[in-house]
Amino acid sequence: MESKILEGTTTIGLVCSDGVVFVTDKRASWGGFIASKNARKSFNINDEVGATVAGSVGDAESLMRLIQAEAKLFEMNNGEKMNSEAVSVLMANILQGNKIFPYLVQLIIAGYHRGESKLYTLDPVGGLIEEKMASTGSGSPMAYGVLDLEYSENKTVKENIPVALKALKSALSRDSHTGDGMELATITKDGFRLYKEEEVKSLLGSN
Repeated sequence: MESKILEGTTTIGLVCSDGVVFVTDKRASWGGFIASKNARKSFNINDEVGATVAGSVGDAESLMRLIQAEAKLFEMNNGEKMNSEAVSVLMANILQGNKIFPYLVQLIIAGYHRGESKLYTLDPVGGLIEEKMASTGSGSPMAYGVLDLEYSENKTVKENIPVALKALKSALSRDSHTGDGMELATITKDGFRLYKEEEVKSLLGSN
């Protein structure tokens, strides 16, 4: 039976002058049924690289466990962390190698390494594109409407967080498969940070 978990969702990734921003909704849907109101869609791969996922829950979680393990092995063997480009290329190879029975996912992988921010999008069969901003899922057309007007790669993480939240808020208001709150994460020189729910509410209230 075809998996419909996370059939609709919205995830956003932004390159900033001093890091990257991720924001996602929390709704997991199974057709017209809301299967979960607290689905996790952003992941910490290492302190310098993170990812967002849209698609099948099982496929997404399996891929994240795999890439997290590969990143740890790389760090143990080489004494340094995998950067976002290396993680993205490895993930693209994994997806391409499974194209006969593909992982049903859309990925955004981004990171901040040695003062440089990078972001990549990946499709289910390993297509890899470097971007400055990206949104995936059924609510992405609404999100892009805001991002095209207000996002700038020259803005700081602090300046782009309200832009990302506003873009997701637009998707929340118009896409029935996007909902149940927001998850915000950033990567800067201080590493990966997942914001608490009350922090996100405070940021939304200040907009």
